[in-house]
Amino acid sequence: MSKTKILFFLLICFVLTNSAFAWDDTGHKLTTYIAWQRMSPEVRERAIKILLSSPEDSDLSVFFMQDSRSDAARRLEFFMISSVWSDIIRNRDFKVRFRKYHHGTWHYLDTFWRDVDGKVEIISELKSDDENAVERLFAFDKLLRDASASDADKAIALAWILHLGGDIHQPLHCSARVTELEPKGDQGGNLFELTPKDTPRENKVNLHWYWDSIVGRNVPRKNDASDADYLPAIANQMIKKYPLAKMQNRLKLGKFDEWQQEGFRIASTQLYPSSLKRFQMPSESYKRKAFEISQEQIVLAGYRLGEMLNQIFGSQLAQETRREIEKSNSAIGQGKNDSWLWLKTRAALAAANDLRESTINVDVVNSVVTLRGTVANSAQKTKTEQVIKGIEGVKAVKNLLKVISK
Repeated sequence: MSKTKILFFLLICFVLTNSAFAWDDTGHKLTTYIAWQRMSPEVRERAIKILLSSPEDSDLSVFFMQDSRSDAARRLEFFMISSVWSDIIRNRDFKVRFRKYHHGTWHYLDTFWRDVDGKVEIISELKSDDENAVERLFAFDKLLRDASASDADKAIALAWILHLGGDIHQPLHCSARVTELEPKGDQGGNLFELTPKDTPRENKVNLHWYWDSIVGRNVPRKNDASDADYLPAIANQMIKKYPLAKMQNRLKLGKFDEWQQEGFRIASTQLYPSSLKRFQMPSESYKRKAFEISQEQIVLAGYRLGEMLNQIFGSQLAQETRREIEKSNSAIGQGKNDSWLWLKTRAALAAANDLRESTINVDVVNSVVTLRGTVANSAQKTKTEQVIKGIEGVKAVKNLLKVISK
């Protein structure tokens, strides 16, 4: 990484650290961690490739760190950070980036409602913004599926999908409660203050921020733990509590309007009990209940995003692979990972400088790779086999390459 990028990254970290009261990234990173667990290896690679193709002025790719950690660790970190990029760009100090990429109304879609004698009454005459979370999710989903769209455009779309997919599962991003104090809605709980009236602005807590930061309120970081030390244990506990098998029939892939309505129902029926008072922090029982709801929502969002990306990118990769296989006359088996391993072996051989002049054909059947063709010398034959054996998922290599001495 260049010195300029390092300085920029440190500056961003400083901004985030000193703006912690503005938003919370833990929920978004947990969502994308869970999504990552659901994504196939080839879809993960596709997603990272697209995110790294982001426009330079977006500053998104700068978060892919070059350090001594494993490639897998750095890719997961980059994927999670990408989910909070649309919050990072709220920083007005980066004027050009802010004007080009920040869109405040995209983060939510409010359904306006009031409580009438304990019943929820939707107020249809009050409308949310035309550009909103649901409208954008549909638009970006379409863009990701568009074969003619550039990877640069897809990178921005993917970063927004990762974020909005989390946003819309936070119930207060789907709700605007109308009262006498808030005749145009409470802006997703932002106008419902929980700290005393005379609390300094930097210490104020409203209902929206309370829910945004609910994970940390229940499971605080210890000794300033890093994301790598803090997030996986929480995410894995959530996955254990809400396994995919129990939520499979709730995924509703691509039905973003239904995702929003689920959040609205939770907000309107569970988030404003009579025990919740203005200018008072919620009770311990409310905090525990909020955490219970949030855990389920975070897991559901992760499953939905992961399976959604498997569907979008998996289909595209399958088509690309079929075309490449047809051109190569390779033999590909019906094993679960055969097509993916074929792509990986071809990419690995293309990246090996001393093998580029070789003529190598690759067959993959039940994760066993057979190498055919010609190489210039025995060293190249050995090198080819070593390259393929180093690919994760390859069970064995049959090296049938012939050496052609010059």
